[in-house]
Amino acid sequence: MTAMDITIYQTLLPHDDPDASLAFYRDTLGFEVRNDVEYGGMHWLTVGPADQPGTSIVLYPPAATPGITDDERRTIAEMMAKGTYASINLATADLDGTFERLQAGDAEVVQEPTEQPYGIRDCAFRRSGG
Repeated sequence: MTAMDITIYQTLLPHDDPDASLAFYRDTLGFEVRNDVEYGGMHWLTVGPADQPGTSIVLYPPAATPGITDDERRTIAEMMAKGTYASINLATADLDGTFERLQAGDAEVVQEPTEQPYGIRDCAFRRSGG
């Protein structure tokens, strides 16, 4: 059996504030902006690490999801405000240095760098404002 040639191209994360998203992903994390689209009163952004042109994060307005109900829209907005709706795991060779930079910038610390019982050392943060 031949292995399939599959790569991760894009992941989607919801956002409700394009300016705050740009400030965080571009200015705090240093990602490049690959696409910036406004359509029908909504705003999509595509960002990614400059040295990984084949991998992107699409920041999308949850209201653009087809078939979403008003109740679902409210639930999503509440979960986004709490920071519990979606997440992404990023990796760095310098966890402490990256943590200090994020803590000094526009990131809300959820967990300081911690040795986990499953063999990794990690931290958690979210963009301020959800």
